[in-house]
Amino acid sequence: MMNFINYRRTGRLFKTGLVALLVFTSCDNGFEDMNRNPNAYTEPVIGNLFTTSLIRTAGTGTADRNRTNIKYFAGVMQYMASLGTNWSGDKNFENGQFGDFFETAYSVHLKELEQVLAATEGDAEMVNLHAIANIWRVFVLHRVTDLYGDVPYLEAGKGFLTQNYKPVYDKQSFIYPDMLAKLETAIGQLDAAKSSYGVSDVVYQGDVAKWKKFAYSLMLRLGMRLTEIEEPTAELWVKKAIAGGVMSSNADMAKLNHVAGNGNTQNWDAAELKRESLPESNAGKGPVKLSSTLIDLLKSKNDPRLPFYATLWEGNILAIQAQKLPTTTDPAIQKGLPNGYDATTIKTIIPDWSSNDLVNYSEPNTGTIASLNAPTVLQSYAEVEFLLAEAAIRGWDLGDPVAHYNAAITASMQSTTIFPGGIVISATAISDYIAAQPLDGATFDEQMEQIHTQFYLAHFMWYDNFEAWSNYRRTGYPTLVQTNYPGNFTGGTPILRLRYPVSESTLNTVNYNTAVGNLEGKADLYTAPVWWDKQ
Repeated sequence: MMNFINYRRTGRLFKTGLVALLVFTSCDNGFEDMNRNPNAYTEPVIGNLFTTSLIRTAGTGTADRNRTNIKYFAGVMQYMASLGTNWSGDKNFENGQFGDFFETAYSVHLKELEQVLAATEGDAEMVNLHAIANIWRVFVLHRVTDLYGDVPYLEAGKGFLTQNYKPVYDKQSFIYPDMLAKLETAIGQLDAAKSSYGVSDVVYQGDVAKWKKFAYSLMLRLGMRLTEIEEPTAELWVKKAIAGGVMSSNADMAKLNHVAGNGNTQNWDAAELKRESLPESNAGKGPVKLSSTLIDLLKSKNDPRLPFYATLWEGNILAIQAQKLPTTTDPAIQKGLPNGYDATTIKTIIPDWSSNDLVNYSEPNTGTIASLNAPTVLQSYAEVEFLLAEAAIRGWDLGDPVAHYNAAITASMQSTTIFPGGIVISATAISDYIAAQPLDGATFDEQMEQIHTQFYLAHFMWYDNFEAWSNYRRTGYPTLVQTNYPGNFTGGTPILRLRYPVSESTLNTVNYNTAVGNLEGKADLYTAPVWWDKQ
């Protein structure tokens, strides 16, 4: 009887379990589809991810450019001067934001880009997407390593994909050759017959041919960076870039257009300048102005870009800008503020100084280069021609260095037309300027100074203080008289790199300590040169 009961019980349990299993299986059929939000993305939208990386790297929506490109490097390069101390580069001070670019590059510029690379790798139909993303990755990381030295590179930006939150720092001596090799590989993968990013590419609109020119132009920039540390390597890559085909007109420049009125579309360099340094409430008496180094150099050369670059403060009042700019941009009344002084010490060189005098000092023109509608230029055709002029005087290019030099200046001056303001520099004004500033140095060093002083003047147009600073560290031009403000962090010498963020010393301690140990003096200092900056 007991066995029968057990059998009946077991049979009922089996039947019940079977029915439950069938019911559960039946309910589970299509369960995942039923519980998937039809309006949510489950796979990465590659175009959107790529767009995000482009606009964030250009500075839109991030604070890193204001804190480094502007507050550090605009002062270091003596494009701008300040009587305050928060503009750190003016006095070689530290503002506590020295690590912001590092942190933003890895957490913002690279995060989406690494997802794009992972999603497109090995897919023959997405070869252009993968190659262009690799070209852009080189652009992103070359800035990081130029600013800091040894940095995470091979393992950079992969925390979201691999959960590696403590990446190894690669040596810059490894990073540079690898970046150049990756550019070469990516260029070789580009295929005009395959699809590209289209409208998601807010730099070149998916034009594969233009990305190829940009990649070779970036190769030229990086190759030239090695002239002082590994000249044979520099020559090799510069020649490869020239043979491959660099930018050949202003139509090839890498730029991102902006539109005022929205935080995700406006020019953030301009927005931060207007908000923090040039607010209309200052009535022209704010402590930040254009530097006398820049203004005096432009005036000494009778440079037709001066009214495009500079204005007195009334010209920066948006409500009356149209009527004021024609008079407030007059070259004769432009005046630059000396670097390295505060509101008290400036009286040592201007004894009767008063804060009321500030209204007579020039500011960046917010109707043109500092407009919220101004484009962000990532690499210009003018820069390429200046570098080709240098390559020619080194014997690495068969072209005429004078022709390249003249083309560079012409390209810069013709570029006013891509900015708001409607300023056009006439062909006569350009030719007169070139005639007065010929490339006629008797020695290599004299020609280098002529080329890279003009490089310096041209780069203010883009507000690309990153590249102006890197080129200055490599060449030593233009000649800048250094300041030695009391308590500065460099002992009166130029800033040669930025310090790593404090967060790295606590969150990635072992790798941070290794990188610091590779620095000159084995200390995380502003005066420790990066690898390619041979002192």
